[in-house]
Amino acid sequence: MCGICGCSNPSGTGKFSAIDATKVNLLTTHSHEHEQHSHVEKARLVQVEQDLLGKNNTYAAQNRAYFQENNIFVLNLVSSPGAGKTTLLVQTINALKEKFPIAVIEGDQQTENDANRIRATGAPAFQINTGRACHLDAHGIGRAVQTLAVQANSFLAIENVGNLVCPSSFDLGEAHKVVVLSVTEGDDKPLKYSDMFHAADLMIINKIDLLPYVDFDVARCEAFARQVNPAIKILKLSSTKGDNFSEWTDWLIDEMQKNTPLQTKIVA
Repeated sequence: MCGICGCSNPSGTGKFSAIDATKVNLLTTHSHEHEQHSHVEKARLVQVEQDLLGKNNTYAAQNRAYFQENNIFVLNLVSSPGAGKTTLLVQTINALKEKFPIAVIEGDQQTENDANRIRATGAPAFQINTGRACHLDAHGIGRAVQTLAVQANSFLAIENVGNLVCPSSFDLGEAHKVVVLSVTEGDDKPLKYSDMFHAADLMIINKIDLLPYVDFDVARCEAFARQVNPAIKILKLSSTKGDNFSEWTDWLIDEMQKNTPLQTKIVA
């Protein structure tokens, strides 16, 4: 987790430091005193991790209560870099922006490139640059929602930092995590990054228009995903070509109506 490994530390140093091979004989047996120190350090790191997630979960609960009170349907989109999350969102906004208000929170380590792509559709977007951190957290999302002034009775998409590890552990207050996997990445990703696929309610297999040109077994990928998460729903589409894209927008509208059935008005 990044709070322990140190990627979120502005100094660039974490809880671990490299071993100086000039001072330590790596072939010798560790002393009992060193083993005791190691156990204490591991226990302390576990406590740090628990405290970090505990604080995040408190903020996530506050976000979720706010979203429910204001009838805001929220999805947390996660993937590795380049899977096509931003293109998916651009096409989604273009397809649905006449039906209900849409806003986007973009997470990247640097630049406003993706937020600018969203703004070009006419939808409001707020960019969070995380620097060395490899995921968004619930506190940052809460602040972004207030700054962006997300409308009541709307859809909010959170595009997380491209990473299939840390975002799986951080609840942002969303209704669902949606993991996007492109066919250019390999069909074994659900097993390699099982925590993420276990945490997601929906897996989108994106860029299916490229299937004739890549070595990607769709059935194998689906089987691996259901091996780690039997309840996961799976959609196969192409954001750029539009193949099966309506299956995604239909799912989104259905879930939005389930979560916000009374107030949200969706234009037919």
